[in-house]
Amino acid sequence: MARPEDKTVLVVDDEPDIVMYLRTALEDAGFNVVTASDGQDALEIVGKSIPDFISLDLVMPRKSGIKFFHELRRKREWVRIPVMVVTGHARDEKGSKDLNEILSEKTMSGPGLYLEKPVKAAEFVRAVADALDVELPEASVPGVDPDDLRRQARQAVDRASPEELAAALEILRRQKG
Repeated sequence: MARPEDKTVLVVDDEPDIVMYLRTALEDAGFNVVTASDGQDALEIVGKSIPDFISLDLVMPRKSGIKFFHELRRKREWVRIPVMVVTGHARDEKGSKDLNEILSEKTMSGPGLYLEKPVKAAEFVRAVADALDVELPEASVPGVDPDDLRRQARQAVDRASPEELAAALEILRRQKG
């Protein structure tokens, strides 16, 4: 399995606060990050050095996310770059048509992922890591809330069969010893 420090993520968004937020979350998890403020800048970056993953906003000045995405998919060496759309316009007139077009794969091949803003740092980092088959130690995932983990564990315990509980307990005992 790959490590985050071996992967470069291109974050494309015209909102500086969003760029800083996503960049910080990824860097805290160990990823290398480059940024672009619109599709035109993103094309120039990809032309110089192909990233392993692209986080893409749809609604941006100069060159929109959908236009960038179409150009990205026209080049054979860029077709396989995984793209995750991160947008605040998934349900409005500014971006819903573009998002639906990408997700319905009317383009050459659409991304498998999209997140609606505001995104949670941990959810964003986990989505990137999963798409790149990168293993993240829990400590490196920003926003991990111990209370949320306890709640999730309680829910899992409540749904588990006695056999599943015994197996989980055995795993925990082995990890401590």
